[in-house]
Amino acid sequence: MLHPRIQEVTERVIERSKATRQAYLARIQQAKKQTRVRAGLGCGNLAHVMAACSSSDKARLKEDEQPNLAIINSYNDMLSAHEPYKEYPDLIKAVANKFDATAQVAGGVPAMCDGVTQGRDGMELSLFSRDVIAMSTAVALSHDVFDGVFCLGVCDKIVPGLLIGALSFGHLPIFFLPAGPMQSGIPNKEKARIRQKFAQGLVSREELLEAESASYHSAGTCTFYGTANSNQMLMEIMGLHLPGSSFINPYTELRDGLTASAVETMLTQLLDGKSGNALADIVSEKTVINGLVGLLSTGGSTNHAIHLVAMAKAAGVQITWKDMADLSEVVPLLTRIYPNGHADVNHFQAAGGMGFLMRELRDGGFLHNDVKTIVGEGLDAYTMEPLLDINSNVIISDNQGPAKVKWVPVPENSLDEEVLRPVANPFNKQGGLQLLNGNLGKAVIKVSAVQEQHQTVTAPAKVFSSQSELQEAFTAGKLNQDFIAVIKEQGPKAKGMPELHKLTPVMATLQDQGFKVAIVTDGRMSGASGKVPAAIHLAPEAVEGGAIAKVHEGDLITLNAPKGELVLHVSDEEMAQRELQLSPQSQTFGTGRELFSGFRHVVSSADQGACSFGIEE
Repeated sequence: MLHPRIQEVTERVIERSKATRQAYLARIQQAKKQTRVRAGLGCGNLAHVMAACSSSDKARLKEDEQPNLAIINSYNDMLSAHEPYKEYPDLIKAVANKFDATAQVAGGVPAMCDGVTQGRDGMELSLFSRDVIAMSTAVALSHDVFDGVFCLGVCDKIVPGLLIGALSFGHLPIFFLPAGPMQSGIPNKEKARIRQKFAQGLVSREELLEAESASYHSAGTCTFYGTANSNQMLMEIMGLHLPGSSFINPYTELRDGLTASAVETMLTQLLDGKSGNALADIVSEKTVINGLVGLLSTGGSTNHAIHLVAMAKAAGVQITWKDMADLSEVVPLLTRIYPNGHADVNHFQAAGGMGFLMRELRDGGFLHNDVKTIVGEGLDAYTMEPLLDINSNVIISDNQGPAKVKWVPVPENSLDEEVLRPVANPFNKQGGLQLLNGNLGKAVIKVSAVQEQHQTVTAPAKVFSSQSELQEAFTAGKLNQDFIAVIKEQGPKAKGMPELHKLTPVMATLQDQGFKVAIVTDGRMSGASGKVPAAIHLAPEAVEGGAIAKVHEGDLITLNAPKGELVLHVSDEEMAQRELQLSPQSQTFGTGRELFSGFRHVVSSADQGACSFGIEE
């Protein structure tokens, strides 16, 4: 039986979304009614479609009887998580040809690495890259010659952008294909320890680089549970990945087998039903609620407090931070993956992975089971895990292809309850993300990685306009005290809402030294942050007249995560008299930032998804 709170929040989301969801579905229904796309092409149009194809693919496209599949690829070989995608198009095309179908790379989308741009000017493009990716996806699919789509993406802004763009083509079946995490390197806790020592000047740059390189060491997703791996969890719990496919390492037989199985699954659906499972039918109000539950039950990335709002809007679904907060009161925390614990995503996978998690949440009444997925109705298939079927191979051309995959039930019990637990024995009875409210505005905090004794802080404010200012103060020995760091003018309209992950080693060091510290900002933190209490995504932001721009040095602030409070201890009368304290116009050119001035002018607030293009409401 569904938990009453899940039902309550779902019903109000459905009611709130009634007009926008109906409008979205009406557009999709109109697209479904159109003549099969290639049948209406002129000869010149079709000639351009197939000009670079092989002779056999040209023959298939001319006949217009078999499906033509689009591949939207975010491959580049600097971003480790996306390097494996180099080989995906050839495999997809080979399996498609086995079905006498075709596949084409319809377009590429940018994929920037936040790990490279942390603390640098390029980070100011990071959030906006999500919307560029959404628009790039739409441009690629606007050729309108495809019967199904594979979206290849893993990392922070890439998956949300791909889904937002794909939802404009929700009349098509659209599958997301993961690449998987790299093998485990040095423990994430050890990496964090060395970062803190470097911040204190206790280890050399060479020692720091050695530790970082031992952590980020090969192709695949970083192994901590940040935004990239939260993306993978979301795509699976929302039914857009094949069951159990999110956390299988790249360049393994099972990984290739799952990719081939995804192509077979889509083509079988298209050839049997001539339509497949349309994306718009899968991404519904209930699917979005399932995504929120997954995020809360795993202590996922705070970035999805922004991205999920935007992704839902693209499907005509209206969710709020209050929905998330109300769900968090009842959704149990079932995982401990770094930064919420010591284990990484490979340990999570070995302990039972997504199949165990989804079975526990569904059977415990926290997931809607009456949903559609890329493999059919309901979530039964998602309580299974994939294994190689050693007796069978996918035959492509005249060669043996990747081994086939079979699905078996996940273990009855978690194989490591330090990493993954059942609903009956959670790490916490509440979810990993919470909403903070008060006279400073509303903000999000990730509590799953913050020890209980650090979840409430009352201390004087120290006000900064950048993370570099705070780092300089730390180096100068000016921060050896209790304080709450207020980093303003970091919101979407001010600077594109950069992540402020460089704050973490400094603030964690001070916390470990016994000082009571916290962060309040209208910017973002990395999905890997969490040890220090941080009220982030504060809305309204400073340049929009937010109260954060009226905080003075020494003002007393209380951050109380258990009570959901963020309070500036200044009277309403005094606040009304204070002027906004804003820095001179920050530099908005260099590293391509000048090209994004239009985004900064039109972007919505963080609680509205920080969207820089119009999504109808």
